[in-house]
Amino acid sequence: MSKQINWGIIGLGNIANQFCGDLSLVEQATIYAVASRSKEKSEVFAKKHGAVKNYGSYDALFQDPNVDIVYIATPHDSHAQLSIAAMNQGKHVLCEKPLAVNTEQVKSMIEASKANKVYLMEAFWTRFNPSIVEIKEKIAQGVIGDIVHIKADFSFPQNLEDEYGRNLNMALAGGALLDMGPYPVFLAYLLLGIPNDIQASAQFHETGADIQTSAIFNYDNAQAMLYTGFCHESDMIARIYGTEGEIQIHRIWHEAQGYSIIKDGKKVDFLKPTIGKGFAHEIISCQDHLMSNAKENKLWALGDSLKVIGLLDKIRTSIGLKYPFE
Repeated sequence: MSKQINWGIIGLGNIANQFCGDLSLVEQATIYAVASRSKEKSEVFAKKHGAVKNYGSYDALFQDPNVDIVYIATPHDSHAQLSIAAMNQGKHVLCEKPLAVNTEQVKSMIEASKANKVYLMEAFWTRFNPSIVEIKEKIAQGVIGDIVHIKADFSFPQNLEDEYGRNLNMALAGGALLDMGPYPVFLAYLLLGIPNDIQASAQFHETGADIQTSAIFNYDNAQAMLYTGFCHESDMIARIYGTEGEIQIHRIWHEAQGYSIIKDGKKVDFLKPTIGKGFAHEIISCQDHLMSNAKENKLWALGDSLKVIGLLDKIRTSIGLKYPFE
């Protein structure tokens, strides 16, 4: 792998715009090519972010010999298909969360990664957030004792009128659980692992997409109360309670700029600003792994992605959520 890494970007929506904003801040990274099914959209995006090339099809970008890695930010239902298509062309892949819609699809992506000997990673940028990295370390050191309770949510009001939009369209794997839900599930998994059992409940739109989903993860000596929804805005402060204190991850916790430790009646704030929006940290880690010829990320491995999608599958089973293409 050369010292300069050429990125290809597909799925040119809001997340890709934010990602490219941070990509421009990372040394040894080049926004080399972008692609959309609309050539006009591709041209506009390329001009905005200074991409060297733009394409009117994803396949054309996959076939570009100068593209080293493809960042995929398309709707959930296409993640597996497009990631595998890119890997079959010898491209490394960083794919937005959830890595795919279900466990079966994630397994097929991992198989394609191994068969083509390329790097694959779920773009779980929160895992690389400086606050999250430091909190994980401090909990391991016993700063708040043993965790007994986690409370985490991810809720923003969304347009509930557009039944064909990404949020509510079942054909696109729409709904709050796969859109926002991976974040609270991720936090519980990161800090407590796989629960003994899961209880979940949801409310649905007339399209069949979930618009509010709650889950309780039960562990031997702890519980995690998780919530995601499209109906209102929550305070977005994640709370981790231990036997000797509490950690609060500052709003908006999945892209936190700091956290607080509350212990012995005192609250101490720790400020950990991100580079740009926060995508830069996963980009830097991703590039470091590529330059060392690693095929998966040590901080967020494919096994982690497989376990989180398994937890999301269990929640879906509990609430009776199934997509028409499954």
